[in-house]
Amino acid sequence: MSRYIGPVCRLCRREGTKLFLKGDKCFTACILDKANRKAAPGMHVGRRIKVSEYGRRLREKQKTKRIAGLTEQQFRHYFRKAETMSGLTGENLLRLLETRLDNVVRRMGLAASQAQARQWVLHGHVRVNDQRVDIPSYAVQPSDRIAVSEQMRQNPMVQQALQSAQKRGPFPSWLEVNPSHGAGKVRSWPTRDESSYPIDEQLIVELYSK
Repeated sequence: MSRYIGPVCRLCRREGTKLFLKGDKCFTACILDKANRKAAPGMHVGRRIKVSEYGRRLREKQKTKRIAGLTEQQFRHYFRKAETMSGLTGENLLRLLETRLDNVVRRMGLAASQAQARQWVLHGHVRVNDQRVDIPSYAVQPSDRIAVSEQMRQNPMVQQALQSAQKRGPFPSWLEVNPSHGAGKVRSWPTRDESSYPIDEQLIVELYSK
């Protein structure tokens, strides 16, 4: 199976930073907040390893893949597409990842994590412009309206995700969200500063440019 199905906290430890793959737990009980679990997983815990320039670029790419929940082939597809677009390749890549339907559902607070948002979409619980869309990689456009189905609006997990999202702070300015209706609208393309990916995209561009 190409998609990772193991413990996701292990991925955060490997990258040495929070990837926010487990929803609220990442804010309240993250394993990286424990002093004895900050090292990378494996038998050589605490071993100091010098990271090469290639290694830095590789880790940035791996981090981005894991946040988005993509395979290597899918990620390469997005990068090649970003290269053909006008503008900076790195920013184009982030925009493509940010406007995936599963990521938009998460940013709107309709799901606690990327994996949960992907599940909502795959199970047909998400509507785009009043049409059912079950493709997580569907690329949303400005003025698109996104909503969960009526039966899912009362789902406890959706309600909890919305409440948690509202407590953490305002929604992204490129999204217009109506929590009471479990719906929202894409106002515009997200800018680089509005991206939810804590990465240095230039390192990824350098990795694939060699």
